[in-house]
Amino acid sequence: MNDPIPHVTLQARYNGALTLDQFVAQAAANHDLWATYAKRAATDSDLLARVNRLSARRHLLVLLEDWCGDAVNTIPALAALAAASDTVDLRILARDANPDLMDAHLTGGTRSIPVVIVLDEAYRELGWWGPRPAPLQSWVRLEGQALDKTARYREVRRWYARDRAQTTLAEVVRLLEGGSAAQAA
Repeated sequence: MNDPIPHVTLQARYNGALTLDQFVAQAAANHDLWATYAKRAATDSDLLARVNRLSARRHLLVLLEDWCGDAVNTIPALAALAAASDTVDLRILARDANPDLMDAHLTGGTRSIPVVIVLDEAYRELGWWGPRPAPLQSWVRLEGQALDKTARYREVRRWYARDRAQTTLAEVVRLLEGGSAAQAA
């Protein structure tokens, strides 16, 4: 990670960021897909209980763009978990409008999204997750490279359909609990 973004700046950006509903309302690319996934997102009761046991409030600041397939498959479920929790909230910023934040959270030197930045109650960064669940990212970087782009993304979509964002939720909850970040290298 590059030099950390000052927490005052993170708080201001968080306070000016969009909720998932606001983001979906203004989404141009994949609007119907975002709306469907947001409506269908479910909360796992065990993960919700773990989040509600957090000792302090946490804020999730998400960088994404509406065209991102990885984001549409993960962030609605994470937003549903945050909305159902007593201790976590979530806001969304556009990656391209926040290059300094994005450049502080690169994956393998690239601006891969989504990025979920975990902030404490004073808006200091505790860690981050992204851009994909670890097992999927590993597959994409290894076996997935043997496939052409169309076949690779077809398999990625199948993986997401089977997983239903459960791996993402488990990884982010582990990070919220103070575990290691699940960032793809």
